Amino acid sequence: MDFEELVRALAGGHIASPRLEAGMMMQAAADVAPREQKHLLEEMLEKRLAHYPLDKILGRRAFYKYDFEVSEDVLSPRPDTETLVEAAIDLAQKNDFSSVLDLGTGSGCILLSILGDCPQMRGVGVDKSRPALETAARNARRLKLEDRTAFRCLSWFDDNFVSVLGTGFDLLVSNPPYIPSGDIPGLDDEVRKHDPLSALDGGTDGLEHYKKIAEIAPLILKEGGYILLEAGIGQAADIRRIFSEGGLSPVSVLKDLAGIERCVILKK
Repeated sequence: MDFEELVRALAGGHIASPRLEAGMMMQAAADVAPREQKHLLEEMLEKRLAHYPLDKILGRRAFYKYDFEVSEDVLSPRPDTETLVEAAIDLAQKNDFSSVLDLGTGSGCILLSILGDCPQMRGVGVDKSRPALETAARNARRLKLEDRTAFRCLSWFDDNFVSVLGTGFDLLVSNPPYIPSGDIPGLDDEVRKHDPLSALDGGTDGLEHYKKIAEIAPLILKEGGYILLEAGIGQAADIRRIFSEGGLSPVSVLKDLAGIERCVILKK
């Protein structure tokens, strides 16, 4: 199967960017022997025509400055989240912060992107999914950041979360599950069927995880520390209110490239 055949097949399957995706598939199969390459390309094409996400076919996703290993065990990184990463890096560098905690680390894309730009920092990534943490650890090793990174298998709903994790972090970042449970069935198939439900479902109002994080954030952060949270569409005002009631001071709300209020920043 050559490049043009792959393009035609993808276009015929109503894939939006057939030439781009065909090129990415060809690149992924470039180092495989010719006979195996044909089989691999046919296998990738079959999955893609069934609307399996391309990044999870390839096993990697570009995010910020890096490529991250992804699978069905982790939420695929989105460009929207780079708004949070850039703001966190800016704060860390201006304040010479030394520690960052990532709640719900998944692939590790947020935590590792911050550490990659902030060599003075060490970080901890928390997730309740062991397969997700194994993916994050592999990404840390590939990016040569494992010496400054630790991963912990914990849920922030655990009663002993703070005592087990410890306190005194300069920076807390999180892209928690924030989709209202009732909206899950209406999500695009590539998200609903192939991203872990636990990384999507934010409870009845989509705010369940923010409410819990607001309870523990003041205990975990240093005085003068910051928390940066990704927000779903229309959620920023509620998130500010929830964390303000928990004793944190709103700093700003940043919009993503689509003009959506995407990142809520608060300070202890």
